[in-house]
Amino acid sequence: MRRILPRSHVLVLWLVGCMALTLPARAQTSADVGQWSGVMSWPLSATHAHLLPTGRVMFFGEFAQGDTPPRLWDPTTHTVSSLPFPGYNLFCAGHSFLADGRLLVTGGHIESHVGLEDASIFDPVGSRWIRLPDMNDGRWYPTNITLANGDVLVISGETVGSGIMNEIPQRFLASTNTWRTMTSARLKLPYYPRMFLAPNGRLFLAGPQRLGRFLDTGGTGTWLTGPYSNYGTRSYGPAVLLDGKVLLIGGGDPPTATVEQIDLNVATPAWRYVAPMSTARRQHNATILPDGTVLVLGGSAGSGFDNKAAPVLTPEVYDPVTNRWTRLARGNVYRGYHSTAVLLPDGRVLSAGGRNTNNAEVFSPPYLFKGARPTVSSVPDVVTPRTTFSIATPDAGRVTKVTLIALNSVTHSFDQNQRLITLGFTRGSGVLTVTAPANNNVAPPGYYQLFLVNDAGVPSIGRMVRIPAVP
Repeated sequence: MRRILPRSHVLVLWLVGCMALTLPARAQTSADVGQWSGVMSWPLSATHAHLLPTGRVMFFGEFAQGDTPPRLWDPTTHTVSSLPFPGYNLFCAGHSFLADGRLLVTGGHIESHVGLEDASIFDPVGSRWIRLPDMNDGRWYPTNITLANGDVLVISGETVGSGIMNEIPQRFLASTNTWRTMTSARLKLPYYPRMFLAPNGRLFLAGPQRLGRFLDTGGTGTWLTGPYSNYGTRSYGPAVLLDGKVLLIGGGDPPTATVEQIDLNVATPAWRYVAPMSTARRQHNATILPDGTVLVLGGSAGSGFDNKAAPVLTPEVYDPVTNRWTRLARGNVYRGYHSTAVLLPDGRVLSAGGRNTNNAEVFSPPYLFKGARPTVSSVPDVVTPRTTFSIATPDAGRVTKVTLIALNSVTHSFDQNQRLITLGFTRGSGVLTVTAPANNNVAPPGYYQLFLVNDAGVPSIGRMVRIPAVP
C-alpha cells in the first residue's frame, strides 16, 4: 500500500527542492583550480627558457632580442639580471643540458629561415660561454637530444632559406668537444622535430609529421621506419615523455584537441588515442608536474599560424592514471608563439613570453593548496643507475610517489630535455629506500629535480640530483 505523506511534509520537501535549485554551486578554490600570480614585466620575451641546476631560469628572446645578453630570473626574489653575451644571435637555436649541467646551444639567427653554424656551451656556475667548433652548416630551429653516454645529437634546422633544411645530423662528442657528422642518417625533417631517447637506446621521432622513425646513432647513423600516428601533422603541438611513453598533445592547423600516446617500452609500439583536451590548441606548452601529471598552458584555438583572436587562457592538466583532463584557473595573458613554460623547484610553473610579449607570470597548481609538503631531510647529490639509494624524510609513511624530472629547456612549444621517471621505493622509519633508473636510456646523464609526493598529492621542494653516465 503506497504511503501518503501529510500535506505539511509535502510542503517542506517542495521548499527544500526549490532552495536546492536556487543555491549557487560551491565556489571553486585554489585547491580545485590553482592560482596565478600577477604579471611581471621583463626586458625580453622568454622565447627560450631553461631551468639551470642552480634553480634559476635563464632566458633569451626573439628576433633582434636574441642579439642581446640573455637574462637570469631568480624565482625566490623575482629579480632579473643580465648574463654574458655569446657574441651572436641565439634566437631559434636548439638546446639541451649536458651531463655536467652545462647548456649546449646550437645554431641561431641571421634572419628568418637563415641559420647560424655557431655552437656554444653555457656554464651556469662560472656564468660564462665556451665557444665550440662550428657545425657542418647553419641551423635555424634545430633539436638537441641528449644520448645515453652524454653526447648530444643535433638534427634539422634551416640553412639559407625557407624549407632548405640541414638534412645531415651531427653528434656532439662531449668528451672532446668535437662533432661527428652522421653522413648515413641524411633526412629532411621539419622545424624542431619532436625526438626522444627511447628505452631501447635508439632515438624516436614522434612528430610533428605522422610517420614515426627510429634512429640508431651508432657509427654515422641509420634510420628505421616506425609507426604512423593517428591524427596527422601536429605542427606547433608539444610532446612529453612519461616513463617511456610519448604523449602528443594538440597542434595542427586548424588546431585539434586530440591527444595520442605511444609506449616505447614494448616490443612493437603503436600510437593510440587517449582522452582529448576540452579545447583545441596550437602554440601551447606542456610541462610535466612532480605528481606525474601534465600541465598544458596557453595556445590558440583558432586557425592560422598564431591566432591571437582565439586565445586559450584556461590551462588544463592531464592525469595519465585516470586518463582525464581537468580545467584550471584562467590565466591573464595570451601565451602563443614564442611562449615558454618551466617547472620550478617549488612546484610552481613559470609561464612567460609570446610574440612581442615581454612579461611573465607564475602558476601555482592545486596541489600547493592541499596541505603541508613532504620534507626531504637528505638525498644523495648523485644517483647512479642500477643502484638503490636512501632519502631521509620524516614523512616516509605518507609518501606515495618519488619522481625525477629532467630540467626544462624549452622553445617553440617543445621541451628538448624534459622527461619523467617514476622511481620504485620502500618505506622505512624516517627513510625511503629508492630504486634508481635502470640505465641511461631511461635517464640520460644530467641533472634532474627529485620530488616526493604524499597521499594528498602534495609535492616536496624539488632537490637537484645528478645522474652520471654508466657504461
